[in-house]
This record gives sequence, structure tokens and C-alpha cells, in this order.
Amino acid sequence: MVYIAGWGHTKFGKLTDQTLEDLVIEAGAEALADAGITGTDVDGIWMGHFNAGMVPDGFPSSLAMGIDPGLRYKPATRLENACASGSAAVFAARLAILAGEARVALVIGVEKMTHLPGADVTAALGHASYQKEEAGTSFPGIFAHFAQAYFDKYGDHSQALARIAAKNHGNSVNNPLAHLQKPMDEAFCATVSDRNPMIAAPLKKTDCSLVSDGAAALVLVADDLLGDVAKAVKIRAAVQVNDVLPLSQRDLLAFEGPRRAIHTAYERAGITVNDLDVAEVHDCFTIAELLIYESMGLAAHGHAAELLEGGVVHAGGRLPVNLSGGLKAKGHPVGATGVSMHAMVARQVLGQAGAMQQPGAELGLVFNMGGSGVANYASILERAKG
Repeated sequence: MVYIAGWGHTKFGKLTDQTLEDLVIEAGAEALADAGITGTDVDGIWMGHFNAGMVPDGFPSSLAMGIDPGLRYKPATRLENACASGSAAVFAARLAILAGEARVALVIGVEKMTHLPGADVTAALGHASYQKEEAGTSFPGIFAHFAQAYFDKYGDHSQALARIAAKNHGNSVNNPLAHLQKPMDEAFCATVSDRNPMIAAPLKKTDCSLVSDGAAALVLVADDLLGDVAKAVKIRAAVQVNDVLPLSQRDLLAFEGPRRAIHTAYERAGITVNDLDVAEVHDCFTIAELLIYESMGLAAHGHAAELLEGGVVHAGGRLPVNLSGGLKAKGHPVGATGVSMHAMVARQVLGQAGAMQQPGAELGLVFNMGGSGVANYASILERAKG
């Protein structure tokens, strides 16, 4: 088994005064200190970073050497898998430990985005779609296809999407690391206005995640080191499932890649959805969170809105989703997102999530997605020590 033994996390937001290197060093140093180790103890560094032309630092993995002198000469590798680049780094580090090539791994996810005009960010992110057929279509436009297909089959669910946005903004109030820490009224999220324009019908501005800067980091250790660390979260299962890239070759409403990843993780962990206490999932758009509820097995196809009406996925509900505020309000610095999700669920299952804490949480799901349900990573995290 592999365990999370420490974490670091910068604030997410428009971090004008911090460079990519600053963010790497801040998150990485915090993770090492949190785990009670130094760079000398680390066997390798894995970094999630999407970039796609957004910053000039296109070769960032060795920036981590600036965290601690003991990291010099350690192997460092950048991982990229669209919006799941952070989880790609977590999974690669975990496999290195399982293979016996490392006993202690430092994982960092990082992205700088807000210095660019919105159109440039949109174009860079669009590179994660199938260019042969989808070039020129923004990701809001791509997920608008999912939303319209859902509406066409199950009726207008604009109110459900507004409830997701309002829920996640409400959760962000309790997360001091979130990009936006303010509630958002459900009625505002449901209404098209000058402040909430239609971005790609039927998706409005409030249906879209934030463009953010930030970094997060984890220290992973092998099971023989469990006695040497003060706290530990077991990675009970970790599954990656990739689907075909073209939208034209997929049933949009089946969301098959996410479903397979999540349910295979349940099987490997020996659990069902009913055993989970918390979940952090990839709400790049509100329609994605709605579809993920169904992929998780929380609701039958077409019935996910009932979870919102009944409060199941809200704070204090049976299975609260995105208590951190999610990508919608915590923010979405692409390369950092998957690492941040693992850190947030690790804090939950150890009872160290502060005002975000779900009482009694011991078992949590992380679901991070690259592209339109293409690169899908599902982890089950469990309290082990601390």
C-alpha cells in the first residue's frame, strides 16, 4: 500500500505577485514540513502541469530543486494529462513506490493562468479536445453539448445546475484556500443577466469553473515507513480509465469513462458508494458534477437532480460533494487540481478539514477528469493513522 503522509497547498486565485516557481516552492516546502521530512528523504519528484503555452516555464519539474537543497540530483518528471495532470502525477508516484523504485515521493501540481487574457486561456485549454473534429470549440461549448443532450432527454435541468453552483460557492466560504470565498444565490445562478451571461447555451457563467493560479503538494510513502510518520491516509484504490477522444464516438449521457473508473475503484477497495463519507469530484462545469452523481451510482440516469433537492450531496448530507468549493469556487489551476483534491479528501478522512469538516468522515472518493471524460482518475482514500 501507499500512504499520503503530508500535504501543502497555496491559496488558489489571481496570484499576481507569485511566479510558477514561487508556487512550486511554497506548496512543496509545506508538504515536506507537514510530513516531517527533508529533501534528502525524498526519492523522486513528480509534477502535474498542463501549461499548453500558458507560461514560458515549459520545463518546470526541476524548479522543485529550489524547495530544499536535499532535492538536488533527485529524479524529477513532469506529467501532463489535460485537467487530470495533477492526478497523473499522483498515480505515477504511487506506481514508482509500488514498483520498489521509491519509498518517499514528492508530488506537486501547479498552474499559472490568470496573467493571460481569457481568450488565450480558453484557446490553450481547447487543445485538450479532439482537434480533427472539435478545433475552435471551447470547453464551455463542449460541455454545452453534454448539457443540451441531458436537457433533450430528461427536460430542462437549469435549476439543478444552479443548485450545484450555489452549493459549491456556499461550501467555499469554509475554505480559506478557495479562490472565491463567498456564497452565491441560487436564483442568481439560475438567471441570465449582465453579471451572469450565457457562455455556451445552456451554460451560463455561473456554470463554469474558475481560471486560477495555485499549487498543491503531497508526500507519498511506502507502507514500511508507516511507523515513521505522524499521520497517514491510505490510498485504498487508484484507477485510471481513458476513453476515446472524439465526442462523436461516445454516448454523452453514458459518461462511460468516469463511470468505469469510479466503479472499478469501488471494486478494488471492496466498497460501494454507500460506504463513502465525502467526495471531491471534477465540477469543471455544473453539468459535469450532475453527470458524475450518476456515474458514482448515487442516482439513476435522469434523476441526479433529486440528490440536490433532498440535500444528499450538500454539507451535512449523506454524501457531501465538493466541500472545498470544488473547481467551481475553490478554483481550477489545471495542473494543481488533482493534487488538491487528494489533499482535501485526505484532510477530511483525518478529521483535519477545519470548518469544511464532515463529521465522522473516514472514507472518501477523489474523481479527477481530463478533457471531456477522456482521462479519468478515481481514488479511494481511507484514514490510516493520525
